[in-house]
Amino acid sequence: MWRWMGLSLGRKLSFIMLVTTLIPLVFLGGFAYRISSNLTEAKMEQGGIDTLRQMDANLRFILQDVENLSITLIGHGDIQQYVSRADSNVADQTRIIALMANLVSSKDYISNVTIYPANDNPVLSTATIYSSNLDNLVRIRDVKAKLWTELYTVDAYNGMANVLSFIRPLRSVNNYQTMGWLSISVNERAISRYWSQPKLGDGRGEVALLNEKGNVVSATDSKWLGQSFEALYPGALANMTRNEFGTTTYGTKSDDKKSMLYYNEPLVGWSLVGVIPFELYSAQNRYILQLTAIAVLVSILATVGIVFFVVYRVTNPLRALARLLSKVDPEKPLPHYSTGTSDEIGKLAESYNMLGSHIEKLKQQVIRNEVRKKEADMRALQAQINPHFLYNTLSSIHWIALLTEEKRIADMVGALSDFLRFSLNKGKEFCPVHQELAHIKNYAQVQSIRFPDKFDVDIVVDPELHDKLMLKLLLQPLVENAMIHGVQKKDGKGMIAVYVEPKGDRMSFLVLDDGIGMSEEQLAAIRNSLQEREDEQSFPDTASYGLRNVNERLKLHYGPDAGLVIDSKPHAGTRVSFTIPMLEGGGSHENHDRR
Repeated sequence: MWRWMGLSLGRKLSFIMLVTTLIPLVFLGGFAYRISSNLTEAKMEQGGIDTLRQMDANLRFILQDVENLSITLIGHGDIQQYVSRADSNVADQTRIIALMANLVSSKDYISNVTIYPANDNPVLSTATIYSSNLDNLVRIRDVKAKLWTELYTVDAYNGMANVLSFIRPLRSVNNYQTMGWLSISVNERAISRYWSQPKLGDGRGEVALLNEKGNVVSATDSKWLGQSFEALYPGALANMTRNEFGTTTYGTKSDDKKSMLYYNEPLVGWSLVGVIPFELYSAQNRYILQLTAIAVLVSILATVGIVFFVVYRVTNPLRALARLLSKVDPEKPLPHYSTGTSDEIGKLAESYNMLGSHIEKLKQQVIRNEVRKKEADMRALQAQINPHFLYNTLSSIHWIALLTEEKRIADMVGALSDFLRFSLNKGKEFCPVHQELAHIKNYAQVQSIRFPDKFDVDIVVDPELHDKLMLKLLLQPLVENAMIHGVQKKDGKGMIAVYVEPKGDRMSFLVLDDGIGMSEEQLAAIRNSLQEREDEQSFPDTASYGLRNVNERLKLHYGPDAGLVIDSKPHAGTRVSFTIPMLEGGGSHENHDRR
């Protein structure tokens, strides 16, 4: 896989970008799911607590309403008289029963109101009760303070019913002595309707009303009635604090796990408990998980698409550039690459185009230099043709002069013959340093016969450089230039000096004269003429012809650093110098041209 990715920059970029985006995206999805599920559970629990709070408000209304009703009844004058006198009649009983019936007629959750006189008067009740389990729970005449009973069963004229009763002593308003007891029975079925609206846990939750002993006195599930909540859910009550409300989890297995919400009613010490299957949370969490998974999947697909699109846009110019480079023809110019961007890739393309242009310019310059070199060689060859003919002619004149004993003519012709023979040099471009210096001596001998007592030539050379190779015909034009334009224009005899010495791995050549020199303007003109390109067809017929020819040959064969260096002062003389690489003698050195 790594080798496969290593073959393409786009694959590596895609892999890196996908790893750096998808891994955080997956972790973000997991984190979002965890936070969302916790928030959902907290929201459902809070919703359950709010539901229990509404149920408790209804319960509190019933409890307070029952207590207010009991206060109203025990303070009524007819009831006070009935329980305080033993001579009541049927009319009094009927009137009291009608009073109690009128008070409770609009309260559907009250099934019965009963007065138990402490004297021998009959018990008064708003309902006909055939049988009751109240006597099994509490002895009425032993009640000293108000209380709520456990849930019990009564058989009345309208059938069997589960009720719980509020019992309180009926005391005299005058001396606060107990004269009887008042019982208000509440129908469990009527109050259980309050546990169904609003629904707990989307209707899947169960609600139970526990008294202070933890027994179920009302519930949405009738099977729980009368049972201890501890028996239904062992250990659940221990996790319920005495705070106003709270939540706890019951069970460990996913099938039996329950979430229990409780709300404590401080008025009577009862508790409303809501039991919600934990799978309800799981269902919500599954829904959140599905939404999160879909969101993450869509994000992954979008990220993958964006990554591939971006990588393609980034690497496509590079692929195009790579294709261009793979099809480069060394014989042709580099193809131009067009890009419409100004980023790093656009700058790379600009650099590529600049490199191509520069390479093409260099190729053209090399071609021009080669052409100029060939032309210079052709001019040198043309210059050699005439000396070859003259050399043969001068050799004949030399022998004739020797036969007629004309020594001066023979010496001059012999020197001129050696001068021309060196110019030919068997067609070779290079010669040893000592041959170049001998060529200067021959030239000086010829000129000394023509211009006697006009100049002297002094040659100083390091012995180690005698056999080193150099391009021929470099010094003679410089000595000629010094003689014609420097020494001959001077009054009196002049001096021309030639120095050859080593400088590291190069040889330094210096030609000095004490002639008339040049002004700054003349020197500047000479220097500029050496810098200008030579005409492609011919050299201009000026005094700097010899200097320009030598300068061009030096640069063509030894490179741009081998050009002439000229210094001059009026009436002080001129110095011309150059340096070339040091080449060993021996063997064939015709092709030491710098390429």
